[in-house]
Amino acid sequence: MSVYLDGQFLPLAEAKVSPLDRGFVFGDGVYELVPVYSRKPFRLEEHLRRLQGSLDGIRLANPHGVARWCELVEQLIALQDFDDQSVYLQITRGTPESGQTPRDHAFPLGVAPTVFMFSQPLVSATLAQKEAGVCAITAPDIRWGRCDIKAISLLANVLARQQAVEAGCAETVMLRDGFLSEGAASNIFAVKNGVLLAPPPSLLILTGITYDVVLELAAAHGIPSALRSISEAELRGVDELWMTSSTKEIMPIVRLDGTPVGNGKQGPMARQMDALYQQFKQQVMRA
Repeated sequence: MSVYLDGQFLPLAEAKVSPLDRGFVFGDGVYELVPVYSRKPFRLEEHLRRLQGSLDGIRLANPHGVARWCELVEQLIALQDFDDQSVYLQITRGTPESGQTPRDHAFPLGVAPTVFMFSQPLVSATLAQKEAGVCAITAPDIRWGRCDIKAISLLANVLARQQAVEAGCAETVMLRDGFLSEGAASNIFAVKNGVLLAPPPSLLILTGITYDVVLELAAAHGIPSALRSISEAELRGVDELWMTSSTKEIMPIVRLDGTPVGNGKQGPMARQMDALYQQFKQQVMRA
């Protein structure tokens, strides 16, 4: 596998980062994940815009402009021997230079950021898997107050996701102060009485690119929607529940904490939205 690290493409086995890198010592960095279909990145500029927002959030200068990022992503894609890919970009605050304190919480001075990218095969859910749906559990959202930053310090998300794995489920739906926030690695949508519902963008959730696409498609096709707070009590009585992400796309959650959601099957709006999403994806990739 070929990867990119600090200005060069090289085999993964040859990619080396200092153990004093701020990403390793502090989790001081951000990342982005770009789905690639038939070697074409999906909504790359939107992903790069979100990357810029995350960098601004941690006060780290972007090492590249949009045009250069696009070149690097395209080159990385071309080096892989698989067509559908998931491209991971990570930028950390770098490694303190000789003479600086190796571990100091304050930002080091004059240090170049560490830029790393790799790609792995993208395996999208099949139609049959979406029709079957998945189960999820709920758990308190114990994360920090800037979940809108796509930070590499993901320990709370890791623990929440592991809870789901140990329960034999696909996702953990997180609740903060009695209200829905998001999944451990996804956004969460609900449907009640024909209306598509989702928590609004805030500092407490990371709105995904798929989140944006779903809302755009709903508006374009006359599907009623509302961005508002969703209480735990309301969540447990919805007709449909979905998890969405760049890799999962639109995946129905058919059981929550062991209880069926709606009739326990993929709902009609999930089926409609997935069809619209697949159509939109094909249009974008042909453009």
